[in-house]
Amino acid sequence: MMFRAVPFALVLALAACSSAPPPPVVTDTTTPAQRLAAVEKMAGVDDTELSVQPLRDPQVDDLRERARHQREAGDLDGAARALDQALTLVSEDPGVLQERAEVALLQGDWKGAESYAKRAVDLGSKTGPVCRRHWATIEQARLARGEKENAASAQAQIEGCTVPGIKRY
Repeated sequence: MMFRAVPFALVLALAACSSAPPPPVVTDTTTPAQRLAAVEKMAGVDDTELSVQPLRDPQVDDLRERARHQREAGDLDGAARALDQALTLVSEDPGVLQERAEVALLQGDWKGAESYAKRAVDLGSKTGPVCRRHWATIEQARLARGEKENAASAQAQIEGCTVPGIKRY
């Protein structure tokens, strides 16, 4: 009888040593489309704000238009290919880089989205809706990867993009 009590006591002792189960992992359920909607909302367009748009190459415009149609049709890989082709022609066009970042965001390619948007920030305007769009894309990519502090840093940059337009009397 004593031998039966020893294993039972051992099991009780081991059970007492076990720790509580880990807390459940909170999974971010934000979809890529919701992330892009957040980017679009953050960018906004304020007609009292200065916004400069560069001249465009017609061939690049055609590729951008094709990418837009493919994206709307749900062909994200096709849209990415069209924008990649446009980038071979104008590798330093912040508008094309931003569009490519947004397709990467829709594809769930968080690192790619941030990389394209960072290049666009480096090359593009430091003010206006396009600037906010770059930083909002970076913010969403970081949030998707669970990098809340880095996302907050990107969020802080967005406010610096707003510069009022010139008042003319």
